[in-house]
Amino acid sequence: MEFSRATPMPNRLANETSPYLQQHADNPVDWYPWGEEALAEAKRTGKPILLSVGYSACHWCHVMAHESFEDPAIAAVMNDNFVNIKVDREERPDIDQIYQLAQAMLTGRNGGWPLTMFLAPDQQPFYGGTYFPNVARYGMPAFPDLLARVRAFYDQHPDDVRAQGAELSAALARTSPPGDHAGEALSPEPLDLAIEYLDDAFDSRHGGFGGAPKFPHPDTIELLLRRHAAKSDARALEMATLTLRRMAEGGIYDQVGGGFARYSVDERWAIPHFEKMLYDNGQLLSLYADAWAITRDPLFARVCEETAAWVMREMQSPEGGYYSSLDADSEGEEGRYYVWSVDEVRSLLDADELAVAERTFGLDGPPNFEGHAWHMVVARPVDESDAVSRRLLDSARAKLFAARETRVRPGRDEKVLTSWNALMIRGMAHAARIFERRDWLDSARRALAFVRRDLWKGGKLLATARDGRAHLDAYLDDHAYLLAALLEMLEADFDARDLAWARAIAEVLLERFHDADSGGFFFTSHGHEALIHRPKPGPDNATPSGNGVAAASLNRLAFATGETRYAEAARDTVELFFPAMRRHAASFGSLLGALEELLVPPRTLIVTGAGPEAGAWRDMLRTAYLPTTLVLHVGAPQAGLPEALAKPAAPGVQAWLCKGTECLPPFRDPAGLREALSLPRIAPSIAPDSPSRSPP
Repeated sequence: MEFSRATPMPNRLANETSPYLQQHADNPVDWYPWGEEALAEAKRTGKPILLSVGYSACHWCHVMAHESFEDPAIAAVMNDNFVNIKVDREERPDIDQIYQLAQAMLTGRNGGWPLTMFLAPDQQPFYGGTYFPNVARYGMPAFPDLLARVRAFYDQHPDDVRAQGAELSAALARTSPPGDHAGEALSPEPLDLAIEYLDDAFDSRHGGFGGAPKFPHPDTIELLLRRHAAKSDARALEMATLTLRRMAEGGIYDQVGGGFARYSVDERWAIPHFEKMLYDNGQLLSLYADAWAITRDPLFARVCEETAAWVMREMQSPEGGYYSSLDADSEGEEGRYYVWSVDEVRSLLDADELAVAERTFGLDGPPNFEGHAWHMVVARPVDESDAVSRRLLDSARAKLFAARETRVRPGRDEKVLTSWNALMIRGMAHAARIFERRDWLDSARRALAFVRRDLWKGGKLLATARDGRAHLDAYLDDHAYLLAALLEMLEADFDARDLAWARAIAEVLLERFHDADSGGFFFTSHGHEALIHRPKPGPDNATPSGNGVAAASLNRLAFATGETRYAEAARDTVELFFPAMRRHAASFGSLLGALEELLVPPRTLIVTGAGPEAGAWRDMLRTAYLPTTLVLHVGAPQAGLPEALAKPAAPGVQAWLCKGTECLPPFRDPAGLREALSLPRIAPSIAPDSPSRSPP
């Protein structure tokens, strides 16, 4: 193998919008972004492709970069023998999906980041893994030695490389659901199977499902809350609320500054992988608001307050869009920004504050982080009726927050992703409606305005934006999540312009993503660049299934607009995945929600009329947990509304309740509607608009 000297200089990544790619712009590696130039160079030279996929908040991505990609000697090996392509998985989830799946097929192991794949010039993978160290350790070869062996295999066994590529392509094709699903009548069976599975897997001590590492799985918690609403299932509610409570008391939740980390490395939710992702927090904000609406637990209200405050304080750009993530590392160490020494805590708090903080956060016990430091978890919750202890703890947290603000902060990925913004817009609008928080609603409106202004161009949605530059064709998730966010905004603050935009997004879904022959939606549009596989994903991952969100949202939009094509696309999507849902029910939380609303049509509630009298109706409905009801306060009659929403003008306030296409006579007083909806009479146990313990 021939080696050349690598000279550090800005490479082709310097002008990319991704902060992750820009972090590698000064590597001595001759990196390319994914695109025609890189693929053409591989074909011209015959070199294999080294594909490295990661994201800016990824700890092990940073480790591999420091160990290998910044090393001139290792870079020389990479440059001489490979065409090196760096991909941000958040900007190119299409590429990440394909090669994560390929890695699992090639190695028989789960993937992750950094993802390291070796491809032939035709993009077919022939070897792969995740993190590789620069010297042999952890039972893995040194990365330079691996590079030499991979290139030697590629040169010496071209027939094997081609044959394996063909086999892998066939295997990838088989991962898409077959289109022949005739005779599979929809039934509640997958819903029942999912609940049974979750009951068996539930950790009754710590909450969550299974052991370490533990992820929040918002789709699972939402499924359980919906089950409770549909069946009065106390066990489902117990599993959901215990999980939410244990997460809120654990270290996966930032006890000082609010917001959730991506996952916990232990089964107790105590020590997180410290990166904070926008998508987790958007989904969890919505769930904690729903859990409060059902239980009136003050802890759930505080989590909403603090998480929304963190989002607006640290994650919203001056232009309105929400940033993507906060890094796990600061000053080169994972978690350094978040952990404490007892001496530091003692120096900041007075005696009374310290006594409560030590007891609450377990600082009187052994350190819980790497044997020498404390990461804040709630070891002994403060009694909510103990106002003195509550006040002292709030004061202690405020001082800790102020001290932490003087530390070197983790890096922030400031690109604005359409899909993740839509999840946060939906979560913020949902919580704003339940808690009647105008500031949260305004935040969601500003983000939605950013998406419309910067990422919606002439009827075409783009996936990402940064520093005034928006690009990349949007994916299924971008469209599906945005449609769901618009429906949520219509419930929180009805605006006919949002309804028109929702209909435009629905038309794009049908025109550019829908598979009219087999049903369901492809992850990429019909005009997207050709890759080795075109996924049609059904299960939920860290984010909800685009097919599930699209199906549920289109079905609801069909009843609000009378457009039957939306309902037909929703049904053929659920029918396509129904056999898989019966086999692996718990993996399909989002599609199970869509299935539920196909079996029992969702309700649409249209409230007309304005003025002070409308306040009583809104107050009754905003804190009601109605997961299968679209509640629209349209106010005064508006021109241009679809027939399903264009109700006749009348004095006072009227409410029209429709189940599917069947509508009851209008209600003219809140009491009658309360009875029709079977709403409980629950008085809030705390003032939901009071900032309970948010940091300054």
